Amino acid sequence: MDWQTLLNRERLGKTLHSPEELGRSPFHKDHDRIIFSGAFRRLGRKTQVHPVSSNDHIHTRLTHSLEVSCVGRSLGMRVGE
Repeated sequence: MDWQTLLNRERLGKTLHSPEELGRSPFHKDHDRIIFSGAFRRLGRKTQVHPVSSNDHIHTRLTHSLEVSCVGRSLGMRVGE
């Protein structure tokens, strides 16, 4: 892993030049594989364990995973700035 390249301020704004780069990035391909996988969908049928309360807002593991991924993505983008 080359930290100088990974932490370079210009890497996020890189322009695409080669035909291989004009499609989806390896990151987006991996992201789509996860989203469309059966294991990820099964998270929608699993609920988070909460004590009984007056609030009927119950998270499934799927919604929790999506919310955590949004926060993680935002933090990652901030670190990359």
